[in-house]
Amino acid sequence: MSQTYDCTRPDGHDAGLAAALSAVKGGRLVVIPTDTVYGLGADAFDNQAVAALLAAKRRGPDFPTPVVVGSWDTVTGLVRDRDARMQALVEAFWPGGLTIVTHQAPSLPWNLGDTRGTVALRMPAHPLAVELLQQTGPMALSSANVHGSPAALSAAQAREQLGDAVAVYLDGGPATIGTASTIVDLSGSRPRVLRQGAVSIAQVAEVLGVPEASLAGEPSSADAGTAR
Repeated sequence: MSQTYDCTRPDGHDAGLAAALSAVKGGRLVVIPTDTVYGLGADAFDNQAVAALLAAKRRGPDFPTPVVVGSWDTVTGLVRDRDARMQALVEAFWPGGLTIVTHQAPSLPWNLGDTRGTVALRMPAHPLAVELLQQTGPMALSSANVHGSPAALSAAQAREQLGDAVAVYLDGGPATIGTASTIVDLSGSRPRVLRQGAVSIAQVAEVLGVPEASLAGEPSSADAGTAR
């Protein structure tokens, strides 16, 4: 039986955070608020938990799961190269509504789906999410909804779709942005915006020092499933 904690209340915050931490460490699923939409999460290095996440969303490994972190420093151990472009985007938009796709570090013991050697990374701008992530480490996190349905903007909406597949729901109030993150792919020879979302293309282009038109791109397997 899943539990929901009202984390807008001091007592609910502490109890919910403890319950979510226990669930993640125990290989179970949690729903947490982010600044964009609510996310369905699991320990990124627990392959059975990630498989359960995909099953709860009713989708396969062809829709790989993004990873969220609680600090900039965490990224260093997850990526092959942290180049000047990534550094500029991180400094400009993290924590916030920008997901960065780049080559993952070799030989990481995780299975996020058919990523083709890439990983989609974000640091959410929600204090509860960051507080949890600083205790759990990197989490696989996708939008808290059944595949093909609207992303949840509240814990109640997430529970309507996911039910008891999730062990712990953390209710942090309505999602403040209410739209998914923008996805920028840095895994190729030029940066591409794979999805427009919370951060505008104009903002990305300004930080990277490139024309907006040069950022146009087609969705790839690395983009799949990053709706959060």
